[in-house]
Amino acid sequence: MTVSIAEARRRADPLPLPGVPLLHVEDLRVTFPTAQGAIEAVRGVSFTIRAGEILALVGQSGSGKSVTARALVGLAGARAQVDAGAMTIVSHDGRVIDLLRLGPPAWRAVRGREIGFVLQDALMSLDPLRTVGREIAEPILAHDLLPRSRVAAEVEMLLTRAGVPDPKIRAAQYPHELSGGLRQRALIASALAARPRLLIADEPTTALDVTVQQQVLSVFEGLARVGHGVLLITHDLAVAAQIADRIAVMQDGRIVETGPARLVLTTPGQVCTQRLMAAVPGAATRGHWLAATGEAPLRETVASEQRPLLEVDGVSVRFKRPDGTPLDALAEASLVIRRGETLGIVGESGSGKTTLGKVALALQAPDRGEVRFEGRPWSRLSESARRPLRSRIQTIVQDPLGSFDPRYTVERIIEQPLRLRGDLGRKARRDRIAELIDLVSLPSELLARRPATLSGGQRQRVSIAQALASEPDLLVCDEPVSSLDVMTQAQVLDLLVALQARLRLAMLFISHDLGVIQHVSHRIAVMEAGRIIETGTVDEVFDHPQHPSTRRLLGAVPHLPGR
Repeated sequence: MTVSIAEARRRADPLPLPGVPLLHVEDLRVTFPTAQGAIEAVRGVSFTIRAGEILALVGQSGSGKSVTARALVGLAGARAQVDAGAMTIVSHDGRVIDLLRLGPPAWRAVRGREIGFVLQDALMSLDPLRTVGREIAEPILAHDLLPRSRVAAEVEMLLTRAGVPDPKIRAAQYPHELSGGLRQRALIASALAARPRLLIADEPTTALDVTVQQQVLSVFEGLARVGHGVLLITHDLAVAAQIADRIAVMQDGRIVETGPARLVLTTPGQVCTQRLMAAVPGAATRGHWLAATGEAPLRETVASEQRPLLEVDGVSVRFKRPDGTPLDALAEASLVIRRGETLGIVGESGSGKTTLGKVALALQAPDRGEVRFEGRPWSRLSESARRPLRSRIQTIVQDPLGSFDPRYTVERIIEQPLRLRGDLGRKARRDRIAELIDLVSLPSELLARRPATLSGGQRQRVSIAQALASEPDLLVCDEPVSSLDVMTQAQVLDLLVALQARLRLAMLFISHDLGVIQHVSHRIAVMEAGRIIETGTVDEVFDHPQHPSTRRLLGAVPHLPGR
């Protein structure tokens, strides 16, 4: 009988029996020197991951989760001081490897083969000068796992396993040619290529819609079933509830609570865990603050007789795929949004959500159909005719850091739209900036700082202040909270809902997070393959979905125990 190389290697490198300790960390401390003194980012963290086990590490941004993960693969940083009582992993051949004693050559042998690492920011992790296929092939070739003649087929299998459609086409593309969700799945495929004993996944599903998220989570569950260990770092407690065997909650560099996943999430013993649970958006949180106690924020009632603010009427947009075949990004899409209303746009990755947002902003011209603003032409105007109206429709993006000029201070960033008005002097602009920074609840000291020195939540608030500077009627929000931890997300959502009630803003809110959509929206439009397949109020769509694809989408949503 002929035995494949892959099968031969699996027989030669048997996985440890379920329950056998795989990774052991004891009293891990990570310190960074600064001009003001040493900062201890991780303070005495201890845990064990056994073969076949998934451990979820959760907590607010800055709690030390990602620093812990990076320390485990020797990537904490050149200036980081990493100390521990023990930090070991059991290798494929049964050796106990002391991760504290590895030099650069030894780390290269461990990374990929013994420990796979998936980062949140796939665009920064993937080499822009290599195709996706070459990126995934590298660990297979580096660890001599397969002959070159079989690598291409293995790459396609790995992409398929990670939920990437058209794997042969995607393997030939460069990272910038893929959507955020596809890049993240390609990165997961790359991390799995050398079949590591332990997979560390740092926010691996943040950029994914719920159906693709389920595919990726099933990959992690499959790894655990055959004896791999998984360390999942996530701010999505529902994801942790779905697949984790145990949960460890971090705060201020320490693990403050740990235990079986269901027990931690149903009877949290620490205040910080209770706050994390309360901040998860969904049906139960509609009309209530997420990040603070107090009265529910006022939600504007949208009267049916109100005139439409924005109308998208039968809009179609067609692009060309890399192989030259046509792609209908939008097909006869129609919707209406009124002043003071939030219309949530949901759908799988590639369903046309972002293209719809660009058409609404007149950043993408439709091939057919038109967009009207207050009953007047919008999409068919020339750019010079549209320019005076541009200030009335603004956008909040997923990655404000990428849209800000890194040389500008926060004050200069917020001032940009005010300068375009031309009718405000320096003092008037300063007064307006002071109003805006107060409106988004940021301290005035931040005005002198640059975007790179701010936290993710602070940058998103600056983005909101910049968008509000021109006093818009409509905000197009494209995944504005998907990269934020659950507490920072809660603060930003609270802010947007409160600002809407105060300023009577309309919002077109695009998100793959159905809990967020359920919390903020008045009405929902569901998209599939460029078409709007279902619309209705939040209760109508979530409680009585009509289209099979809507039911499938809702069925893929992970839930917290008891919700």
